[in-house]
Amino acid sequence: MTYDFDRVVERRHTDSLKWDVFNEDVLPLWVADMDFPAPEAVTRALHERIDHGILGYGRIPAGLREVIAERLERLYSWRVGPEALIFTAGVVNGFNQACHAIAEPGAGVLVQTPVYPPFLTAPGNAGMARDEMELTRQPDGCYVIDLDAFEAAIRDRTRLFLLCSPHNPVSRVFDRRELEQMAEICLRHNLVICSDEIHCDLIFDGYQHIPIAALSPEIEARTITLLAPSKTFNIPGLHCSVAIIPDAGLRKRYQAAHKGLASHVNVLGFVAALAAYRDGQPWLEACLHYLQANRDYLTGFVRQRLPGIAVSPVEGTYLAWLNCRNAGIAGNPQKFFLEKAKVALNDGPSFGRGGEGFVRLNFGCPRAVLTEALERMARALA
Repeated sequence: MTYDFDRVVERRHTDSLKWDVFNEDVLPLWVADMDFPAPEAVTRALHERIDHGILGYGRIPAGLREVIAERLERLYSWRVGPEALIFTAGVVNGFNQACHAIAEPGAGVLVQTPVYPPFLTAPGNAGMARDEMELTRQPDGCYVIDLDAFEAAIRDRTRLFLLCSPHNPVSRVFDRRELEQMAEICLRHNLVICSDEIHCDLIFDGYQHIPIAALSPEIEARTITLLAPSKTFNIPGLHCSVAIIPDAGLRKRYQAAHKGLASHVNVLGFVAALAAYRDGQPWLEACLHYLQANRDYLTGFVRQRLPGIAVSPVEGTYLAWLNCRNAGIAGNPQKFFLEKAKVALNDGPSFGRGGEGFVRLNFGCPRAVLTEALERMARALA
């Protein structure tokens, strides 16, 4: 089957957060929401469910746990029992629940900045302190983990490490050694790890995603892994995610934090998740091919046409982290491109320490949209 990712679908006036927040003359390349229709297998399953006409309370569909468990074993040689899977209404919900599960008076949560903004607020939502360490940006724009700084950021109060893997916004796919080194430090300090791996399926050639929990039984026993079909199959509005918690004691704490705080996954989210994981792989492979070509086009355009701007190497995700510090922009780059180019990007400082002078660009869109946005940015800098 062929897929037409070049087709531009009009999303304005659909109450789209991405498209309807800004004026109609603005091209939005900000929030992590692709402009491609979901796989036909997903929309077909949703139509069948809607056509039934009754949208009452649902339960976890037969086979969903097994499909996810089989997928984890096939992709990562990670074997988990179906009982380890706890479904939640979104990954943000999931790591907030993790904070509540581990919370105790005066406890802290370690995060690595710059990072997905909800990571910065989750500790406070649970009454916990936020402990931070900044990722190290190398001359080529690639970010690495300073292990001494990582360990130094762990205080006596620190109980939980929130890991973003693959990393948003710096687009790193951490290798086995990096994950092992972080995990060893967490074990040494008796930390629980909550790993947001929502972008794990969006990995480009030459890189491989490794779930941190799959490294060893010892690490698995102290890890909450969060996954979702949301980014993979472009269904984030349906809010279905899963927490994988093989350790029974940790799972019990997580489930206790769930009570009274989190809504159930809606019935259409379950339908879409099952269809996506069971039948969406051909679409995903084609989408990855298209995204990789977009990444390469973007990287070349920035190098040739956007003077003073550098893009960090994009190993995974459909998000590019642009360094605008040497572009001669007076003031905030996000505001500059919104006002002068009519292109909406994410503001670097919203990702925490290390984000000043940066913007995040979403290239999960038809090439024509990406090209027009980049041309506008080039004209604004001319």
